[in-house]
Amino acid sequence: MTVLRRVGAEGFAQSLHRVVEIYGAAMRPPADQVAGRAAIMRAHASHPGFTCLFAETEDGTLVGFGYGFHGMPGQWWHDVVRRALADRNGHQAAEEWFGDAFEIAEIHVHPDHQNRGIGRRLMHALCEGRTERTAVLSTLDQPTAARHLYHSLGFTDLISGFTFPGGYEPYAILGVRLPLPGPGTPG
Repeated sequence: MTVLRRVGAEGFAQSLHRVVEIYGAAMRPPADQVAGRAAIMRAHASHPGFTCLFAETEDGTLVGFGYGFHGMPGQWWHDVVRRALADRNGHQAAEEWFGDAFEIAEIHVHPDHQNRGIGRRLMHALCEGRTERTAVLSTLDQPTAARHLYHSLGFTDLISGFTFPGGYEPYAILGVRLPLPGPGTPG
């Protein structure tokens, strides 16, 4: 059984080494990218409306996490993706999705604990009570379990085949109107 525990920016920063371990196990990034990802995560904790959840076993072992914040101009991901959506679908679509958005920056579950509903619980708990109009995120543009989860929660593809500046893998940008459908939603 896993429990979800909300942590603030300070608790997140204190556990960053554990968070990065989960990220590495779930995403298997090249080793040279891990330090950069840790620095990005540390910076995210200072964004307005930052919220983080840890999924832990009963003995306190971290097996998953998710976090997000209120997206706004001046944040790299927000600016890059909003501009791409405006270029593809117009400024009105970009405003509709990014004008008041909860940006889910990271959500990962250790591979040994996947397929147990932890990711679904994290998503629901992260979005619960958010006052933003929409939630947005990026995920690999592949038929992954994560993408299936997001679609089952009502997320739709806003952009497919998007490569971030300096990147090489195609991503999909997804969005959903808040609140999310209830946690009992099948999928």
